[in-house]
Amino acid sequence: MQAALEITARHCGRELDQYGQCVAAKPESWQRDCHHLKMSIARCTSSHPIIRRIRQACAEPFEAFEECLRQNEAATSNCTEQVRRFLQCAEQVPPPGPPTIQTEPLPGT
Repeated sequence: MQAALEITARHCGRELDQYGQCVAAKPESWQRDCHHLKMSIARCTSSHPIIRRIRQACAEPFEAFEECLRQNEAATSNCTEQVRRFLQCAEQVPPPGPPTIQTEPLPGT
């Protein structure tokens, strides 16, 4: 997960900063008012292989976390267990390996 966070910060730092500032500035309505910034992070990160793998492998715990946030907009600290489960899942996702090149046997071998 640390690698995914570093990749996100490296490639989408501006989007993360804007979203973080919006959430901090609007504790009662961040879910609605910052949604467009959340989507900009999603668009930015969707092109990176490790993040795509985490999203696929950990879709269920991530959806549970998002649902908890929706239900606890004013008290997001109620979602620590969902965050823990998602992070635990993400830690288990191996980074993508180097691309495999398949070769055909040489004629006559």
